[in-house]
Amino acid sequence: MMNIVFYGANAATFEPGLSEQLDMPHKITVISDAADGPGEADALAGADVVVGVHFAGTGVQNARLFQLPAAGYDKVDMNALPAGCALCNAFGHENAIAEYVMTALLSRHVPLADADARLRQGDWHYWAGGPDGLRTEMGQQSIGILGHGHIGKAVKERALAFGMTVHVANRSPVEDARVTAHGLEALTAMAGQVDVLLNTLPLTGSTEGLIGADVLGALRDGAVVMNVGRGPVIDEDALFGALKGGRLNAVLDTWYVYPSAEDTSPQPSKHPFRDLPNVTLTPHMSGWTTGTIARRTATVAENVNRLARGETLINIVKAARD
Repeated sequence: MMNIVFYGANAATFEPGLSEQLDMPHKITVISDAADGPGEADALAGADVVVGVHFAGTGVQNARLFQLPAAGYDKVDMNALPAGCALCNAFGHENAIAEYVMTALLSRHVPLADADARLRQGDWHYWAGGPDGLRTEMGQQSIGILGHGHIGKAVKERALAFGMTVHVANRSPVEDARVTAHGLEALTAMAGQVDVLLNTLPLTGSTEGLIGADVLGALRDGAVVMNVGRGPVIDEDALFGALKGGRLNAVLDTWYVYPSAEDTSPQPSKHPFRDLPNVTLTPHMSGWTTGTIARRTATVAENVNRLARGETLINIVKAARD
């Protein structure tokens, strides 16, 4: 029997239903993010498996697996994990995020809420045959997807299904004749060819600030910037400056400031994006669905079962050190 500790409020979301997916019984404990409740520090220190989204470098002592119930690992000090502890992540969010992206884009071309509100007042503005109510079509537009991982591929398939012209910028080659592929060094050139620029990349040392003033400046007038990866992949100052003038539009789901124990309701940036009418703001919700939770819980269970059987783990970010 192993000790499995769910570390923090986010991780605790993935505990229900886990035991039913395990091959054998294990002790499961849920602790707070601060790990300062009665017995919580001891539980964390004695855990064989820690399920969590953050680790600042203290408290985990004996774990053989630190399992992220998410894709991003920028809040984990992986070099401070104990010897013999592997770091693994989980995906399963790509379908939800792709639906979010398509919804945000479709809403710009199919104004259902506005049409409904108008018709309730007897306003037939969008009536077929009326020249003033003509709509645009998403299929007439092009999208540039930064990153060809789980999210990028899911968005690509849906964008192609809607008839969009698809460009992809990626570090490694993209073998797909249906799209125009670019290396990351050609990101600025790609930006000048698309109506929508979508970031799906995680935050690493090489991606921070990758979308800066040069890339944003290359976008066409009226283009849409979307971020469902990590906030700081797009330079915060450059993004606000580009949007403040009204030349570009944005749909932003990932941010620069997040809730903390000290401030549970912060504004998501040092800049007042909330004051810009050309920006849609959402609270990092694009991947947060029941389907995502179920798929990620299944991944956690799979790795716990593999660890118990002595088998190779899946989704390894950093292998255990000898």
